[in-house]
Amino acid sequence: MAVHLQIAEQVKKHRQAQKDYLALDAKRERAIETVVTLAKAGKPFDTVEINRITTEMNTIASSFQFPMRKHVTVKMVKGYISKQ
Repeated sequence: MAVHLQIAEQVKKHRQAQKDYLALDAKRERAIETVVTLAKAGKPFDTVEINRITTEMNTIASSFQFPMRKHVTVKMVKGYISKQ
């Protein structure tokens, strides 16, 4: 019975991590959209918030074998804008 409880607890932790990861992913996408909007308007922007969220996501990802996300640079944002 103890093994069953351990497995159940591990599954519970994995599901919670998955929920947290997906919530952070949505938050990261919103942060990226905000930065892109600022960049398109020619306003100053930085990627600090995006990368803070990315670091948090990657911490979860490394523990639960979720996909890692790349940190975003100002150069990447400017490159994205220029391609549109």
